[in-house]
Amino acid sequence: MLDRPDAGARSPTPCQRCHDADFTLDPPMRSLFLTLDRWLTGLAMWLACALLAIISMLGMWQVLARFVLSEPSTWTEELMRRLLVWCVMLGIAVAFRRGALVSVDLMLRTAKGRWRDAVRWIITSTALAYLSVLLWQGIDLTSRVRFQSFAAMDLSMAWAYAALPVGAFFCMVAVIANHLDPVYEELENAQ
Repeated sequence: MLDRPDAGARSPTPCQRCHDADFTLDPPMRSLFLTLDRWLTGLAMWLACALLAIISMLGMWQVLARFVLSEPSTWTEELMRRLLVWCVMLGIAVAFRRGALVSVDLMLRTAKGRWRDAVRWIITSTALAYLSVLLWQGIDLTSRVRFQSFAAMDLSMAWAYAALPVGAFFCMVAVIANHLDPVYEELENAQ
């Protein structure tokens, strides 16, 4: 028999090959994606804050119109509800980016090494699967209601339902960015 140096060596398992492979983006692509994320997350936060301010002003106007002017506003409540959906969908993207996504915190806190990497991959994959369904169904729902209008305003319902796919897209970018460059603000503050 020929003596080969690798005769006794076992070939790596598929899991070992996957773990040894470099799944990270090359530095310029990673930097570009994280720059896009910073811009989109900043935009989402700014818009969510602006919408919250508008909702507050509309609420004050509604109280003023009803109790001071004795002329209740017919459109403010409906607009406030629609803007609140937009505010939440945009705000969720910021929470996802900061690591406040739904996850198994205990497993992340106690996991080390490869197990922690596996938990992070599972969390990211699950979040992206959910957000993909939300994006797809949100687009479908938005296209179905495009000919309907609000009861109190002459505005398409698609405007309100568009918050679902837009928010899902912002969240998907934030989830991927959090996987590439993790920020665990919620996890670090947890007791």
